[in-house]
Parts: sequence; C-alpha cells; structure tokens
Amino acid sequence: MADARIAASIARLIASEIAARPEQVTAAVTLLDEGATVPFIARYRKEATGGLDDTQLRTLEERLTYLRELEARRASVLETIRGQGKLTPDLEGRIATVTTKAELEDLYLPYKPKRRTRAEIARERGLGPLAQAILADRAAAPADLAPAFVTGEVADVKAALEGARDIIVEGLTENADLLGRLRAHMRASAVLHARVNDGKQEAGAKFSDYFDHSERWSTAPSHRVLAMLRGRNEDILSVDIEVDAQDPAPVKPAERIVAAALEVTDMRPGNAWLMEVARWAWRVRLSLSLSVDLMVEARERSEEEAIRVFARNLKDLLLAAPAGARATMGLDPGIRTGVKVAVVDRTGKVLETATVYPFPPRNDIQGAQAALAALIARHKVEVIAIGNGTASRETDRLAADLLTRLPADQRPLKVVVSEAGASVYSASAAAEVHRRRPVPA
Repeated sequence: MADARIAASIARLIASEIAARPEQVTAAVTLLDEGATVPFIARYRKEATGGLDDTQLRTLEERLTYLRELEARRASVLETIRGQGKLTPDLEGRIATVTTKAELEDLYLPYKPKRRTRAEIARERGLGPLAQAILADRAAAPADLAPAFVTGEVADVKAALEGARDIIVEGLTENADLLGRLRAHMRASAVLHARVNDGKQEAGAKFSDYFDHSERWSTAPSHRVLAMLRGRNEDILSVDIEVDAQDPAPVKPAERIVAAALEVTDMRPGNAWLMEVARWAWRVRLSLSLSVDLMVEARERSEEEAIRVFARNLKDLLLAAPAGARATMGLDPGIRTGVKVAVVDRTGKVLETATVYPFPPRNDIQGAQAALAALIARHKVEVIAIGNGTASRETDRLAADLLTRLPADQRPLKVVVSEAGASVYSASAAAEVHRRRPVPA
C-alpha cells in the first residue's frame, strides 16, 4: 500500500513537471518498467501514453530514476535514525517533505554513523569545552586555558591543545562555505607539476617532456594532462597540484582563507594560536583532500575534451556521403503512420520533407507515387535510400514500381540502408534541436 502511494506521488510530481496528466505518466512508467525505451515509446506507443513526446519522455525517465533513488534513500535514512531512537515527529516530517538528495543528506548528517576520529576521541576526553573556550576568548593564551583540562587520559598541556586543535580542524573540514572558497582559489591559481621518479629516466623516455614540467591547472591542455597522468600510472612520473608555491608571503593565501573562517583578525594570543591551527589544517588536511578532488576534475575535464576532439575529427568521416555528392531522397518506411520522406542536396542540406500514405488504412498508392515523382523531378534526385525497418519491403516495391514509370535518364539509384540507431537519434535531444530548424521553402 505504501509503495502504491509513493508511486502515485511520484507520478503526480513528474506530471506537474512535464505538463501531463498523472495517468499518462503512470502508463509511460509501466512501459519503461517492462523494458521499453524512450525512442520506442515515443514512436510506437503514443496511444498508451496519451501522446507524450520524446522530450517529455526523456525528462520523465530521468526524474523517475532520481525520485525512486530518493525514496529508497529516504526509507534507509528513516530506518537508521529510528534504530538510533532519535526520530522525532518533527524530524520525520522534514525528511518526508524534502525533494532533493542533497537536502536529505543534510538532514541525515548529524545522525550518520562515523568512524572514530581524532576529534571524536578528543571530545570523549572532555576537550570540547577547551576548543570552545579558545574560540570564545581570543585575548586568553590557549596554553593558560589548557591546564584545567589536563586530567585522566590527557597527559599534559600539549596533549590538551592537540585535542582542541583536532576538534577545531574537524569543524573546518565540514565547513561547506570554506571548502567552496578554497576550491575556487585552487582552480584559479593551482599549478600541475610533474617530475620524473628516481631511476625512471631511461624507462620513461617517452615522457621526457614531463620530467620537470609545470603549468597552470586551469589552462593545461587535455593532451598534456592525460600524458602526465599516463606517466604517473606507469610509475614514471609523480604528478602533484601545487598551490601558492610561488607566493613569497610567510602566510600563504590559502592559509589566510582558512584563518578567515576562524575569524582570525589580529595577533592576540588566541588568534596567534588559531593561525597556526589554520596553517596546519591547510597543510595536513584540506590541501590533500582538495588536491585529490582537483586531480579528478582535471582528468575528467581532459577526457571530455579528448572525446570532443575525437568526435570532431570523426564527424567529417562519418558524414562523408557514401554514394558521393548526390541529391538523395530518404524514405523512412511506415504503415499506419505513413512513409516519411526527406530530400537533401549534394551537400546534405535538407531541401524538402513530406509524408505519404501508400499502405493501410489509407492505401493511397497513386498519391504517394505522384508525390515522390514530383520530389524527384523538382530536386533532381539521384539516389533513393530506403530504411530497412518495418514495411521496408513494401516501400521498396513501391519505389521500384515508381521507377519503372520514369524515363530511363531520370531514374535514381535505389538502395536499402540500415536503420540502426535511427530511432534512438530521432528521440534524442540532438534531433529535437535539428527539428526546430526551419526547412527551406
């Protein structure tokens, strides 16, 4: 019963987003769950979905996946918090109404099981109040506040201050605003630095350009980034992200950003100690984790660019006219929905489109042949390409009969071609863009 309510709720939400009725969404969801694809449903199941188009169906499929994952995660979160005995009616209501995964995870974060960190150990030893006291009173020297907390498992002042530091640093690593500012700074100023590993000069000769190579992270070309990463994977190179390495200031810009998050504005005793905590946090915790993120981002960005370059290089080859530069008529066979017709010139430019209905229920064979003959004559068609899908044989016979009626010197070459991928393309976002372009009169 609960599953039915969730399904109905998802259908209503998606329907409101794609300007459809819930029953249309439910019908489409049933087809998707049975294994039908968006192109198939868009072309052959319009009656079942009430005429949902490919754009609506693509959005529906994406949102259905997202919302189902959200509901599964919501159920898991509720179960975990309930098992902890911490699920209040107010919290349950807030969890029930969130509409994004990010909001759900934000609510779950305080209840999420964590491994036992150094900060958690410090809190168990009673050092949380020391960290709060240092943050609250910047005029007091932390070394003067710490002796009151030297007891039990806290051996001395040094151990007490290290525990307080761990607690404060954990707060910095969970500060989303700070992490965002540091990422922005690193993206703007970080440098990729590759160097050869000791003893690998001969084995890694093909990477010699990168034995001691530096360039800005933000502008490094994809082919060089990928080459450096290949060298690292083959254990020839070490590749690091350096931040503020060339800045001569004793306190680097990234360290100042961290210090600002702790509101360090002067060098009173507490602030002087917190400045050192900020520098330690940057060097030991934040720079390492954020550098990993930026390295992953550089790799993904470079791989995407490499794919785009490959696609551009391949495009001309794939779009080369297989029959040469000839005016061509394409016939997409269909029975009830008709045979779709498109004529392109020698360069591939669309000249005219039409739909003819030679098959049941209309059976307009003469009208279809007359329309095709007119298009052939008007555009001097040299090749007719017929898709090999449903009604291909019937359409081939229709074209063959038409050609016998044309003068010999005006008969185009007739071929049957593969439709593999055509339906998928026709229901794609790229095809939607092309459909919006006007066809010349």
